[in-house]
Amino acid sequence: MQPLVRTVGISKSYPSGGSIVRAVSNVSLTIERGEFVAVRGRSGSGKSTLMNLLGLLDRPDSGTYAFNGREVAKLSEDGRATVRSHDIGFIFQQPALLPRATALENVELPLIYAGISPSRRRRTAKDALDCVGLADRGHHWPNQLSGGEQQRVVIARATVNDPALILADEPTGSLDSATGNEILSLFEALHRDGRTIIVVTHAAEVANRARRLFTLHDGQIVEDGSASSDNLRPAALAMGPLP
Repeated sequence: MQPLVRTVGISKSYPSGGSIVRAVSNVSLTIERGEFVAVRGRSGSGKSTLMNLLGLLDRPDSGTYAFNGREVAKLSEDGRATVRSHDIGFIFQQPALLPRATALENVELPLIYAGISPSRRRRTAKDALDCVGLADRGHHWPNQLSGGEQQRVVIARATVNDPALILADEPTGSLDSATGNEILSLFEALHRDGRTIIVVTHAAEVANRARRLFTLHDGQIVEDGSASSDNLRPAALAMGPLP
């Protein structure tokens, strides 16, 4: 079976103050289906840019990207939007829920875009909320929910249409440690269910909950290994020869 994510030599640069900043530089990685991966790096390391590339929110300047067996690096904006809506679930640091929609209605959104019938999407959204422990909170407005509950709603929304990949950018960054730990436990449960998850973070306590860790520095992967520091190794050795 083909890997879910495979990039070869992808790079992305941006203009900044009259010069060019290479945010991601020649990154090659492979992520198999069902993996729980963390991408860790300091601010400015390029991790958010890499997430945008993997999530098809942006296009690389060079290199190739095969997602779910399909080359996607050069897709049009409409093509990338279609892949995102069907195959990628996003979780960001700030929940970004629609304030005038209930928790249940927020979770239904991806199903509305997918053209699912009202009765089926209501049932599916309720099941998704139940999976994150919010079966009794579906009728609440976002401002009636705690920060942790809001993030649970986001997780339900990200997983409601059974995407091939879940991408999370600093998902516990705005939460206290106890609530953040609960959210990370949800990610572990999703991984046990066979989901493919990529978490982008600067925090060791978040990265260490993953099963595999990429360390990013100056736009390049410098280490690839298990989330245990004892098993990290230089990326050039970990990745093996490129085709």
